[in-house]
Amino acid sequence: MTQVTTIGLDLAKRVFQVHGVDATGTVVVRRSLRRRQVLAFFAKLPSCLVGIEACATAHCWAREITKLGHDVRLIPPAYAKAYVRRNKNDPADAAAIWEAVSRPSMRFVAIKTEAQQAAAGIHKVRAMLVKQRTMLINTLRGLMAEFGIVVADGRQHVEELIAVLTDPAEARIAAPLHDGLMAIVDSLRSLEQRIERIEKQILGWGRSNPTCRHLTTIPGYGPILSSAMAAMVVEPTAFASARHFAASLGLVPRQDGTGGKVKLGPISKRGNGYLRRCWSMARCRCCAASAPRRIPG
Repeated sequence: MTQVTTIGLDLAKRVFQVHGVDATGTVVVRRSLRRRQVLAFFAKLPSCLVGIEACATAHCWAREITKLGHDVRLIPPAYAKAYVRRNKNDPADAAAIWEAVSRPSMRFVAIKTEAQQAAAGIHKVRAMLVKQRTMLINTLRGLMAEFGIVVADGRQHVEELIAVLTDPAEARIAAPLHDGLMAIVDSLRSLEQRIERIEKQILGWGRSNPTCRHLTTIPGYGPILSSAMAAMVVEPTAFASARHFAASLGLVPRQDGTGGKVKLGPISKRGNGYLRRCWSMARCRCCAASAPRRIPG
């Protein structure tokens, strides 16, 4: 055990897999650990390089193992997957993680602190509530469209549907469905209040963060996008240029080329989808604000 220099650790809910190698590349430990045994196992080891996939709970384990004196590096799952030789199982995954962390050209994910994770987590809560709001609006639109009640696209026009439901003189929707649609309206209003509270918390965190305040000075960057960037991109110096950062968000075209001929397709949509959506919405608002106004007639 004192010869271990590099370890690939495959995380799980209960059973973890360890793949340890010495300086000569010889496998010296290959075993599974229960959740309660992980920290005790690493506490007995001398300082070594530990590779972990950047998946759920990875940042928490990385912080705990770092406290024990080890050099922990998080690897994007897509990069580690390329080193799985054949069948996928826990020992093969741990060996692939060790292989990936040993590569000199490998790219790693910055380990987030608890405060950074909390700031990024509140955006995930907001995204979930917004998704639920969209589901309720689509359900309301679809059911009322079956009775010939249709309004223009956009969330701002949902109030027209609600006005039809709350109108005592309106009789196009029968009583059983009318009560169900009113339940959707109540849930929708409750979601609106929750989203508003969450956004106030995001705005409060952004005012206290210098990076977020700096990002809001960029044209088109609102408080939501700025706080999301500050919370999720914790180490911007890891990118060689702005183009590399755009590629990490999936804002560059896919490439399919061979023999010197390269075909460019649509954007790859790889990376953080929440940041990409926020950036796209901010860009659309910025373009709309800068577009010349049409003169009637």
